[in-house]
Amino acid sequence: MTPRYGEPREPGRLYRRRPGAYAILMRDSRLLLTHQREPHDEFQLPGGGIDPGESPLQALHREVLEETGWRIAPQRRLGAFRRFTYMPEYDLWAEKLCTIYLAFPVRRLAAPGEAGHSVHWATPAQAARMVGNPGDAAMIRAKLREYLA
Repeated sequence: MTPRYGEPREPGRLYRRRPGAYAILMRDSRLLLTHQREPHDEFQLPGGGIDPGESPLQALHREVLEETGWRIAPQRRLGAFRRFTYMPEYDLWAEKLCTIYLAFPVRRLAAPGEAGHSVHWATPAQAARMVGNPGDAAMIRAKLREYLA
């Protein structure tokens, strides 16, 4: 069973399933995070929703490039979690199915193309404290434990 983080499902509320692909981006012992100003001011793992007809890895490459300006080299799938949340930018209550990949930033091509996004580098411990959702933090902490083992 996929672990759940954050608020529980609200009884009687309809949620739309929203699969997404996100990355823990490691380079020189630091993680690349994206900071999003709207609709919530928070740090996040780069990534986002998988569009119809798109594979998870295609979505991962597209979303990371849009949010960070970096090309990446995915390495492996780390795990997945789900969370129930309201997405004001879509006026949608969603059951987000978040698949997390380990990847490496290979080349910076441009500034973030998505409005309101900026790139920030942090140690894994800092990143786990900075991210805005507990699923992202749990995945970073799991990777940090693996890295230190």
